[in-house]
Amino acid sequence: MRIQPLTVGFMPLVDAAPLIVARELGFAEEEGLGLTLQSGPSWSTLRDRLVLGQIEAAHMLAPVPVAMALGLGGISTPLDALSVLSVNGNVIGLSNPVAARLYDTGFTPDFTNATAARNALAAIDGPLRIGVPFPFSMHTELLHYWLGGHGDTDPRSLDIRTIPPPLMADAIAAGEIDAFCVGEPWGSITVENGGGELLLPGAAIWNFAPEKVLAARAGWTAANPDLTGRLMRAVWKAARWLGDTSKRSTAADILAWPEYLGLPAEILERALTGRMILSRHAPARHVPRMVAFFDGAATFPWKSQGAWIGSRMARRLGLDPAWAADKAAAVFRTDLYRQHLAPLGVDMPGASEKLEGALAVPTPVASDNGTLSLGPDAFFDGRVFDPQSPG
Repeated sequence: MRIQPLTVGFMPLVDAAPLIVARELGFAEEEGLGLTLQSGPSWSTLRDRLVLGQIEAAHMLAPVPVAMALGLGGISTPLDALSVLSVNGNVIGLSNPVAARLYDTGFTPDFTNATAARNALAAIDGPLRIGVPFPFSMHTELLHYWLGGHGDTDPRSLDIRTIPPPLMADAIAAGEIDAFCVGEPWGSITVENGGGELLLPGAAIWNFAPEKVLAARAGWTAANPDLTGRLMRAVWKAARWLGDTSKRSTAADILAWPEYLGLPAEILERALTGRMILSRHAPARHVPRMVAFFDGAATFPWKSQGAWIGSRMARRLGLDPAWAADKAAAVFRTDLYRQHLAPLGVDMPGASEKLEGALAVPTPVASDNGTLSLGPDAFFDGRVFDPQSPG
């Protein structure tokens, strides 16, 4: 098999692990790819590089291809979400002054109860300036869903500011923001530097949130089906490797290399193992599925996940939720996933959409090989999203 060069962009985050592992452990080479990974300084830069054809694919925020399909953000180039790279992986953190005000109300964070944390924040006087990595992101969608009280917020009621992930710890330490929602390891870096504390993992809001996707231009995937398949298979093999928890320390060592995250492996290992430290003086707490790469069909691009994202954006921005859900669902390419991963014998779900938030425990479902279990995937407020009734 002739080695084909391919350039893929990524942001320095723990959830870029499938791409990094695919390159460094030979899964890309096994598929005949000479994979070059190119780090981006911000999500907007990474998106623009992808749109302009400077890179073939990218580690991308799951809502970005949806936003582009809805005509949001000023760029309408169609992108395909080929697979999900990671589930969960975000943390919500507070500045030291805000954390102290929270403690003054009698609240003690347990890193699990999203309702109690929201109510405690609501008892603090004055608005909070909240940092997120990009306007179209799961960070933004989860914050609006969580802080809205009934799952909805007027976008003007939250003071949300865009800050690239590697700059988040500096921003909260400098007093530029009061809180943040960011992907690991940048929440843990805040704790390590003494600039703030962690309040919740994103998984406490939605237990199975599609955080990053493998994205490519729709025109490129159509013109290059062989390369698309090779890349998807290489990344899936890397995700399977990451699904073995005994490999997480090795993964942290690789991610720590200067060309990737350039941070101490022991900090990166926190999210990978789910042993999170909330403050400099707190013991580690175990967070199940702090970030997931493989189990529970984590890599499958559920159309219902896309529909949830699209309907949430529509409700916030005054668009028709049913129209937005349909447009968003089409971005999540279950057809390409089934086509290109079938040669590996991947056990795929029998359906391409599902009720989101309906599973409280792992549940067997119909699949090609009959070995697949899904869940838990609950929302903090007990709601269930039906992609057939998104309004």
